[in-house]
Amino acid sequence: MQTKTDFPGEDKLKNLIQTRRNFVTGAISAALVACFATGVIAAPAPPVTVEKSKPVVSSKETATLAAGCFWSMEAIFKLLKGVEKVEPGYAGGKVDSPSYEQVETGTTGHAEALKITFDPKTISFKDLLEVMLTMRDPTSVNRQGNDEGPQYRSIIFFHNDDQKKSATEMIDKFNKSHVWPNPIVTKVEPLQKFYRAEDYHFDYYRLHPTQGYCRVVIAPEIADFKKRFKAKLKK
Repeated sequence: MQTKTDFPGEDKLKNLIQTRRNFVTGAISAALVACFATGVIAAPAPPVTVEKSKPVVSSKETATLAAGCFWSMEAIFKLLKGVEKVEPGYAGGKVDSPSYEQVETGTTGHAEALKITFDPKTISFKDLLEVMLTMRDPTSVNRQGNDEGPQYRSIIFFHNDDQKKSATEMIDKFNKSHVWPNPIVTKVEPLQKFYRAEDYHFDYYRLHPTQGYCRVVIAPEIADFKKRFKAKLKK
């Protein structure tokens, strides 16, 4: 008696099914090999590691100094090796965005100041202070030569604790060495805000060498400066 699984030609049918399976498996394998070989199917790429960008650290530093009229001091500091930019402006006052006319009244609390960008690898903050304390009288209160008023006072506006320390050390050094006959009255204060001066104050001495103040006051100061600091001048 035949069962449901026993029928004529069953073995032949089983062989046929197995043959088809073998054929399909072989065809798929061959196709995969071909795809990998031609790049149709690529192996998964390794994960890409994206590095976080590092903040750019500037090698330049800034000094903000007040030492009387900024026309002559700008001309002097521009001659120093390592000084990249000198900007005249106003600092130390209580009025926002003051004008030159306002500052000159002496009522805004601002002093004529310079914002100096320099390379500390070439010139140090103390070098800048040495020039300031040598070329301008740091012993006179609210006065520099014939220029009189609080806008002409002598101040070192420090940007950080290192500058504050350097400022006090240099003042002590000058006092102990008696570079000046009287004690230095230069103030050491934290910089709160620096206001850029009007454009016509920039490069004033170079643009107006025959102007009275430039001939009588600035030119002699620059000549004296070049003799004293010859080794620190730009080529």
